[in-house]
Amino acid sequence: MWSDNDMPSHSRPTSAGAGRFNRITAGALLAVLVAGATLSAEDWPQWRGAERLGIWTETGILREFPDEGLIVKWRAPVGGGFAGPAVADGRVFVLDYAETDPRTMDGNERILALDEESGEVLWTRAWATTYRMLMFSYASGPRATPTVDGGRVYLTGAAGRIFCLDAATGAVIWEKDTRAEYNAYVPVWGTSVAPLVDGDRVIFVVGGEPDALVMAFDKHTGEELWRALEPRTEMGYSQTTIIEAGGAPQLIVWHPWGLSSLDPATGALHWEEPFPGGQAPIADPVRSDEYLLVSGFYTGSMMMRLSADRPDATLLWRDEGSDRILEDGVEVAEADGLHSNITTPLVVGDYIYGIGSHGHVRALRKDTGERVWEAEGLTTRNRWGSAHFVRHEDRYFVYNENGELIIARFTPEGYDEIDRTRLLNPTSRTGYGPSRPGSRSRRRHGQSDRLVVWAHPAFANRHVVVRNDEEIIRVSLDETDYLGAR
Repeated sequence: MWSDNDMPSHSRPTSAGAGRFNRITAGALLAVLVAGATLSAEDWPQWRGAERLGIWTETGILREFPDEGLIVKWRAPVGGGFAGPAVADGRVFVLDYAETDPRTMDGNERILALDEESGEVLWTRAWATTYRMLMFSYASGPRATPTVDGGRVYLTGAAGRIFCLDAATGAVIWEKDTRAEYNAYVPVWGTSVAPLVDGDRVIFVVGGEPDALVMAFDKHTGEELWRALEPRTEMGYSQTTIIEAGGAPQLIVWHPWGLSSLDPATGALHWEEPFPGGQAPIADPVRSDEYLLVSGFYTGSMMMRLSADRPDATLLWRDEGSDRILEDGVEVAEADGLHSNITTPLVVGDYIYGIGSHGHVRALRKDTGERVWEAEGLTTRNRWGSAHFVRHEDRYFVYNENGELIIARFTPEGYDEIDRTRLLNPTSRTGYGPSRPGSRSRRRHGQSDRLVVWAHPAFANRHVVVRNDEEIIRVSLDETDYLGAR
């Protein structure tokens, strides 16, 4: 159990991983210094960055990893959790959990605010909760990345508690217990959708009965502004996003029975396309020009075409059935298409790139969903295999479930890996095999228990911040930190 006085230990920067690195010459050093005034820096204040697009636009970033490894600026201890960090205004915000009674699955969730430069704990805020309604194999901690906006931090716990806190002090500005106040049904893998700030509103996926799957609150006071959609099953795990299409803003919500577009100002329904297929839509919807893609483990993929003159959409194509390959009743692969799990796919030009349900990388044609190529090696070749894609200039930083950071390119011709290094050891169990003291061993789909890192990284101010169930670290990707390295 942790306390508010827990502090990280500090030492000389250490190295994480190894790779290839070309020496930066004196000429390159001069060029960096001359251009210093134009080097950009940016925060990562919410899930997948400022616009939730998984795009990192900073300059002065390493092109390859040094042989000596990356510099870890600091390490700080944390408890369990799948929630990635947010970085804003000189602070790193991360959620964790400590169990107090394993018999009842009671414990405390917590948010920590750390100094971005030193890793010093600035403040913490904890609250009592229970995980008894969650699948016990995944009772590690909170799922949803905090959202920082206007000096406030918005967050949701795995059991449905939501908070608005003062980002500087951790003081509670307002809070909601969605189970008690809105009859919310907590999904089996925990409430996972990060708060979305839109103007003076903050939008949560609540799962409230009978008509509050999605709710908007005044971000300053917590006053309810609107509620929308009837929860027919669980709320799902896919993050919400707002797009501009058809001359109007559209709040896109992908849930277990389909894809909905709402007016973010009122919650009114613009359009909806049924796409039922299990409890677990997880990957984000992806918009590219007039195209809108969703892809799920149980559903496969569906592509919508957005209307140009009104907030509407038509179905372009979708997978018919899951096309999963079974051997002796055990799922071992998928036949075609793309069945994303945690990994949000990419839509680049005329092609879709993603990680399928068994950890392989696939490319599909955007207009038809036809498979173009398949590759292995980016992440674990196993059921639920996953990674996170973040675009930077002409390449992608990929953080896989083994705690490895990869620089790669995806093209119509194939997958091109440029470099790879390890940042953290995986610590979270996937749910296969024994998971709690006294529980019987269980194996699903022929897979054995394995450890993973599923928390999304934060790329901010030329560093990457990552966490597992034991520590959070800040690692430099700033090329000036490696001048003279070979």
